[in-house]
Amino acid sequence: MSLAEAVNNTSHPAGRIGSGRSGEIFGFSPVVVMLIVIMLCIMVPPCIYLIKSSLHTTHPDGSFNAFTIQFYTDLIANPRFLRNLINTTIYAVGSSLVAIILGTLQAWIVERTNTPLRQYVFLASIMSLGIPSVLYTVAFLLLLGKTGPVNQLLGLLSGGAQVIDVYSLWGMIIIEGIDFAPLVFLLLASVFRSADASFEEASMMSGAGISQTFRKITYKLALPGILALLILIFIRAFESFETPALVGRPGGIYVLTTDIFQATLIASPPNYGQAGAFSVALLLIVIGLLYCYNRLSRHAERFQTITGKGFRPRVMNLGKWRYLTSVILVILFLIIIVFPMAIVIWASLLPYYYPFGMKALEFVTLDNYRGLLDSGVAADAVKNTLILGTSTATVVSVVTAVLAWLAVRRYRGAWLLDQLATMPLVFPSIVLGVALLQLFLGLPFALYGTMITLVFASMIRYMPYGMRYSYAGILQIHTELEEASTMSGAKKTNTFARIVIPLVLPALITCWLFVFLSSTKAVSLLMLLVGPDTRVVAVAIFDLWEDGTLPELAALGVAWTGFMTLVATAFYMVARRYGLTVK
Repeated sequence: MSLAEAVNNTSHPAGRIGSGRSGEIFGFSPVVVMLIVIMLCIMVPPCIYLIKSSLHTTHPDGSFNAFTIQFYTDLIANPRFLRNLINTTIYAVGSSLVAIILGTLQAWIVERTNTPLRQYVFLASIMSLGIPSVLYTVAFLLLLGKTGPVNQLLGLLSGGAQVIDVYSLWGMIIIEGIDFAPLVFLLLASVFRSADASFEEASMMSGAGISQTFRKITYKLALPGILALLILIFIRAFESFETPALVGRPGGIYVLTTDIFQATLIASPPNYGQAGAFSVALLLIVIGLLYCYNRLSRHAERFQTITGKGFRPRVMNLGKWRYLTSVILVILFLIIIVFPMAIVIWASLLPYYYPFGMKALEFVTLDNYRGLLDSGVAADAVKNTLILGTSTATVVSVVTAVLAWLAVRRYRGAWLLDQLATMPLVFPSIVLGVALLQLFLGLPFALYGTMITLVFASMIRYMPYGMRYSYAGILQIHTELEEASTMSGAKKTNTFARIVIPLVLPALITCWLFVFLSSTKAVSLLMLLVGPDTRVVAVAIFDLWEDGTLPELAALGVAWTGFMTLVATAFYMVARRYGLTVK
């Protein structure tokens, strides 16, 4: 039986299953069973290999040797683990608070006020998604470094002494918090957009000012979304790698992700057992945090204000204060986008890095860009990144559209597909990289270091995000449209292809663009899996920084960011067309 025939003959809502139709497997659709088996084959082996590597000594080629629990006993007995766990917690709490404060402020100004220029904040935030996190970190190291413009300015005011030491825990917190701020804004914008303006109007008519209305009404209505997002950003910061690696390691500040990196790539020979034990510990912590996040998200309905009657999505008139909020948005735009990219562009125009000043203008050259065009390594990195991004985004969009359709329409057993597709959320990127490294090294055939491994890893990593986009899009389609198609004699596959897909296309396009932007900026997941011929841009930038070749790094980063800005603009236009941004 073909796939199309299986869907047509046996796929139907759970309420209508159980009649003993031919082709069913224990009452389940063969297609659902087949997809469950495929998803289990994709999701389960990395878990098994990760746990197995932490319980066995390994050879340099990744093969397992004797069983042992020594890696866990060493982990518990080693004071470094507790110290680095504390560093990780402080770093995650601090950076998530910085991100929440900046993102919440932007979301409130954009969605709840009549501030001029607010509609462009969406474009700026989406543009930031296209900047590789490693390039963003490098930019702030140049800005806040010993010879950076910030220290130069503060030095003039303080008599020449270095004021800021960016290679510190607070430096990690500031950089990561600013990096996450645009994401917080994008996720919180819908929360503020959905708030009923009548509550704020009633507050202001009662004599409350703008700040008091924000504290007593707007903030409290948005509090569940803010708290849930705080936990989510805390988890993302807890598992982040780029900033701790580039900022923390030179300053002697280590976190759990850098410990995993040290054991896997720095130690000689690689200590896969120790990396596995660190990874399992980090995985269990993230699972606990996600449990708290899900518990908090379940109670968000207590603060719902959108009803069928009386809901009016309006904004507050700030009067003369709207110019102050405009200035705040401009300052944040300069800090988040303009200043970091300006110093990277400056570095790309010099044969070696030189601080800002008139003296450096005589060294300005385009040789780094000419070298980039002549460099086969850079061209290969760009090509590999484009292949990775387009392949990952396409696979995730198509697969999650099918899985979400089956789950939303409640086909028997399809709930498990939703759970399996969401499962990679519990894997920090570097932990998933370690697990897949063990998996690919253990295969009887050579697959490690190929583009297939990179696409496979990225597909697993971004499957949950694609599932949420597709799920939300299909929820908006009423079943009566599909029922009308079926009553007209169309097969299930035809209904899905000609009715469901066109209607859910805006969500799928948004999903494709988001996954493309996200997968092409990843470092920690891919650096453990790339081979000599499959380096991607983000990993190449990381390696160039480690090698100290800043001008080439900057030129590659500027060129790639320019291209990604075009992709981000396309993302913005799609979102704007379908009412996902402020017009």
